Amino acid sequence: MAFETLTYRVQDRKAYLTLNRPERLNAINDVMPGEIRQAVELANEDDAARVIVVRGEGRSFCAGYDLKQFAEQDAEGRWNQGPVWDPVKDYRVMKRNTDDFFSLWRSLKPTICQVQGHAIAGGSDIALSCDVLIMASDARIGYPPARVWGCPTTAMWVYRVGAQRAKRMLLTGDTIDGTTAAEWGLALDAVEPERLEAAVEELADRMAGVPTNQLVMQKLMINQAYDNMGLSGTQTLATLFDGITRHTPEGRWFREFAERDGFHEAVAYRDSGQVIPDGGGPLPENTDSRRSS
Repeated sequence: MAFETLTYRVQDRKAYLTLNRPERLNAINDVMPGEIRQAVELANEDDAARVIVVRGEGRSFCAGYDLKQFAEQDAEGRWNQGPVWDPVKDYRVMKRNTDDFFSLWRSLKPTICQVQGHAIAGGSDIALSCDVLIMASDARIGYPPARVWGCPTTAMWVYRVGAQRAKRMLLTGDTIDGTTAAEWGLALDAVEPERLEAAVEELADRMAGVPTNQLVMQKLMINQAYDNMGLSGTQTLATLFDGITRHTPEGRWFREFAERDGFHEAVAYRDSGQVIPDGGGPLPENTDSRRSS
């Protein structure tokens, strides 16, 4: 099968699913979520594959949704439906993406995520949908849109690190490095960047020596515990909230900021820790004016 946004190959009982938009830091476009699901289905149907390794080509694993074009464009679409917002339309699209990412969690065969550079926003959703994360010690993971214009639809933070640390991350939008992620239990391990691929291969090879039916049964048993804790219902709420965050007064304020000054400037303001006004309010002083002053 030919893919547009990723590559797929099988070798030594391992299927390699590699996000392949390095020029955009493997940012998620409209095609990528469905192709992730298709690749997972291929691996599950292939008797030659026992383990799925999920990677990103280039400097970063995944920089999140490719929102620059959406945030800066005036045209109405998924991210801005205009004055009247249809929550069901928004939910239908984002729930499909969430389910596509979560095919990694629902995969019968184990999934290992290899994170270098960044796993940010939607990229963290993909990474946290995998069974195991191994990160470079200097890699960064987090969900900055929690500050404005987003909610993590896979809702995996609380299941990975507990309520207190999930709140620490999502009430600030901060990111943490691989070393901290491993200390918190978000990642299984953090290794020096030059050791990352070798560490993933060692774990994948260890798993790949186990019969497929054993891998499947152990994974299904563990996943059932999360289902019993209400994972599906939590994801439904998170996906609805994600749409709402993009259509609140503050969400529209952020979009207007991006349209005026560019997405990177709006994100820089959002992530700087400066106050985001309740109700939106006036935009900050024009960044071009600040540069010239």
